[in-house]
Amino acid sequence: MFYWFGLTTNISGNITSGFAFKNVYFSNVFKDVFVIRVNSDNKELPYVGNTISIEKKSYYLNTLFECETGNYHTFCPISCVAWLYQKIEDSFFLVIGTKTCGYFLQNALGVMIFAEPRYAMAELEESDISAQLNDYKELKRLCLQIKQDRNPSVIVWIGTCTTEIIKMDLEGMAPRLEAELGLPIVVARANGLDYAFTQGEDTVLSAMALASLKTKNGHDNEKSSKQQEPLAVIPFEESLNNCNKAQTSNLNSLVLFGSVPSTVATQLTLELKKEGITVSGWLPSQRYQDLPIIKTNTFVCGINPFLSRTATTLMRRSKCTLICAPFPIGPDGTRVWIEKICSAFGISPSVNHLTGKTKLHERENSIFEGLEDYLKLIRGKSVFFMGDNLLEISLARFLTRCGMIVYEIGIPYLDKRFQAAELAFLEQTCKEMNVPMPRIVEKPDNYYQIQRIRELQPDLTITGMAHANPLEARGITTKWSVEFTFAQIHGFTNTREILELVTRPLRRTNKVLL
Repeated sequence: MFYWFGLTTNISGNITSGFAFKNVYFSNVFKDVFVIRVNSDNKELPYVGNTISIEKKSYYLNTLFECETGNYHTFCPISCVAWLYQKIEDSFFLVIGTKTCGYFLQNALGVMIFAEPRYAMAELEESDISAQLNDYKELKRLCLQIKQDRNPSVIVWIGTCTTEIIKMDLEGMAPRLEAELGLPIVVARANGLDYAFTQGEDTVLSAMALASLKTKNGHDNEKSSKQQEPLAVIPFEESLNNCNKAQTSNLNSLVLFGSVPSTVATQLTLELKKEGITVSGWLPSQRYQDLPIIKTNTFVCGINPFLSRTATTLMRRSKCTLICAPFPIGPDGTRVWIEKICSAFGISPSVNHLTGKTKLHERENSIFEGLEDYLKLIRGKSVFFMGDNLLEISLARFLTRCGMIVYEIGIPYLDKRFQAAELAFLEQTCKEMNVPMPRIVEKPDNYYQIQRIRELQPDLTITGMAHANPLEARGITTKWSVEFTFAQIHGFTNTREILELVTRPLRRTNKVLL
């Protein structure tokens, strides 16, 4: 085993089954709230009882949602190392895989050997795969070298496809090695079996949250979860009373999860602080030792649509409450995101008494007014999402609000429960803008997509890097979807960045035509 140091650079009216959602706070755009309590074993449980029917108000899951079971065309999820090692400053990421993984990281990240980045590649050889070497001893040797050279606060093992195939017991070796080294080791299997490369972050954050809960609580919550109450539905009024009691006792118990640059995290934290809500922590934090403490009375809220696994882990293990809201992408999404968090805490957004409007609405309107130079370029234009990074629903909703017509939203994987509020907000935005609801195609087949693109002839196609050049050669204007992953697109202040990315290929096309 070589050590390459720095070289490789259906939510609807009724829920048919659930996995250990103790308190799920669904606050959708229709102001409906319901709380469901279930036990936390891993069995599917039939839902009994009545809840608010969203099915009568929302038609996207019935008539405009399709699944084509096409092939996946995406990066490997181990690419999450690119931004996570920079976000968690006291971490070290060790990717355990083959030469192919090493080549991918080296080419994708583009970090030279003398830059000494805080990640490396543990390359598996034939002797490792054929079990001629002791995996535990090899990993121990590498981790000792990492500890001596870098002294990180945590080592993150990134399992790859090869570790899955040969059944390498990383989860079994990590606790033993932790005890010997006195250093936390987090195991995340961010392999190519996921739907999209952004789910690598979801896997790492889920593993990090679980490790943090075990460490700070002193034991795994599985023992206590076996004594949960049977499946029951809390009445609407009782759920609100319970929420209000928790809010008055601990108003600051809010944890946000999702990896964004420190500047964006600060901006979102300040926006919530203006409404009287203090963010008690972020997952991930800049330092592993500063990970937030998540308890039963903690509210958690995600900022990216590809973090459903992390949300499930937090709810299962800590029994916290998830605030289901649209994601803070674009001024419209940021406004509703803040409103839903305020609603969960029983706080009314600040109101301008002169106009009678909330300050959030005024902020949103002023931002759109200041973006008129961009909006006039895209208003009335059409866009087609081929699907790549799971940001498609949020981006389509924002572009619809900007005046574009979205023909189709291709998405590799759609968690309808985690994105329920975003889907409902998309539908509401389409009604307000008086445009048809776009087709949502999960796991799209690229062959049929290209046929639809030829028929519809959209002004812009947002697609993965693999398809961009072939489509451009056929006269189709494209934009790399991966650029939205690495750009700062969250919050009020970064709206211009989204529109700059969207309008750049359109401006280029206009220049060519002129």
